[in-house]
Amino acid sequence: MSKSTLAILIGLIGFFAYIGVVVVLGDFFVHSHWALQFIYYAAVGILWVWPAKRLMYWGAGK
Repeated sequence: MSKSTLAILIGLIGFFAYIGVVVVLGDFFVHSHWALQFIYYAAVGILWVWPAKRLMYWGAGK
Protein backbone atom coordinates (compact mmCIF):
# COMPACT_ATOMS: atom_id res chain seq x y z
CA MET A 1 0.00 0.00 0.00
CA SER A 2 1.45 3.36 -0.97
CA LYS A 3 1.95 6.20 1.44
CA SER A 4 -0.69 8.38 -0.22
CA THR A 5 -3.31 5.60 -0.10
CA LEU A 6 -2.56 5.02 3.57
CA ALA A 7 -2.83 8.78 4.23
CA ILE A 8 -6.25 8.84 2.55
CA LEU A 9 -7.51 5.92 4.64
CA ILE A 10 -6.15 7.39 7.87
CA GLY A 11 -7.61 10.77 6.96
CA LEU A 12 -11.08 9.43 6.24
CA ILE A 13 -11.21 7.28 9.35
CA GLY A 14 -9.84 10.09 11.48
CA PHE A 15 -12.21 12.66 10.01
CA PHE A 16 -15.27 10.49 10.63
CA ALA A 17 -14.08 9.77 14.19
CA TYR A 18 -13.54 13.52 14.73
CA ILE A 19 -17.06 14.27 13.48
CA GLY A 20 -18.46 11.66 15.87
CA VAL A 21 -16.63 13.14 18.84
CA VAL A 22 -17.66 16.70 17.90
CA VAL A 23 -21.32 15.70 17.60
CA VAL A 24 -21.32 13.83 20.92
CA LEU A 25 -19.62 16.71 22.72
CA GLY A 26 -21.89 19.17 20.91
CA ASP A 27 -24.86 17.64 22.74
CA PHE A 28 -23.58 19.36 25.89
CA PHE A 29 -23.94 22.75 24.19
CA VAL A 30 -27.46 22.31 22.74
CA HIS A 31 -29.15 24.26 25.52
CA SER A 32 -26.30 26.72 26.09
CA HIS A 33 -26.18 30.38 25.18
CA TRP A 34 -25.77 31.00 21.45
CA ALA A 35 -22.37 32.67 21.99
CA LEU A 36 -20.99 29.57 23.72
CA GLN A 37 -22.32 27.39 20.90
CA PHE A 38 -20.69 29.70 18.35
CA ILE A 39 -17.31 29.51 20.10
CA TYR A 40 -17.48 25.72 20.34
CA TYR A 41 -18.46 25.11 16.73
CA ALA A 42 -16.04 27.71 15.40
CA ALA A 43 -13.19 26.12 17.36
CA VAL A 44 -13.95 22.53 16.35
CA GLY A 45 -14.55 23.67 12.77
CA ILE A 46 -10.98 24.98 12.61
CA LEU A 47 -9.07 22.52 14.84
CA TRP A 48 -9.16 19.66 12.32
CA VAL A 49 -7.03 21.67 9.89
CA TRP A 50 -3.65 21.15 11.60
CA PRO A 51 -3.74 17.35 11.84
CA ALA A 52 -5.07 17.16 8.27
CA LYS A 53 -2.26 19.42 7.06
CA ARG A 54 0.38 17.26 8.70
CA LEU A 55 -1.21 14.11 7.27
CA MET A 56 -1.27 15.59 3.77
CA TYR A 57 2.38 16.60 3.98
CA TRP A 58 3.30 13.14 5.25
CA GLY A 59 1.31 11.44 2.51
CA ALA A 60 2.92 13.63 -0.14
CA GLY A 61 6.38 12.82 1.20
CA LYS A 62 7.30 16.33 2.36
